[in-house]
Amino acid sequence: LDGRELDLTRREFDMLAFLAERPGVVVPRRELLSEVWRQSYGDDQTIDVHLSWLRRKLGETAARPRYLHTLRGVGVKLDPPPGIPPP
Repeated sequence: LDGRELDLTRREFDMLAFLAERPGVVVPRRELLSEVWRQSYGDDQTIDVHLSWLRRKLGETAARPRYLHTLRGVGVKLDPPPGIPPP
């Protein structure tokens, strides 16, 4: 990020990679649980905690997002950094 390597946990990396494969697309929380955590059930708080850690490493907060945007009651989307073309 901005020329520096990020130290991500496996789960943070998996979540970021999953969202990066779908830039600008809102991914429902249930889909994140199913595809990243490989669980069909779970607690949204698990996602919130990992998103919070990932946001911190990306230099943002939920109140001031740069890349990870939460749509309340729907899911999360990743907006790619400026200058990065969508796939």
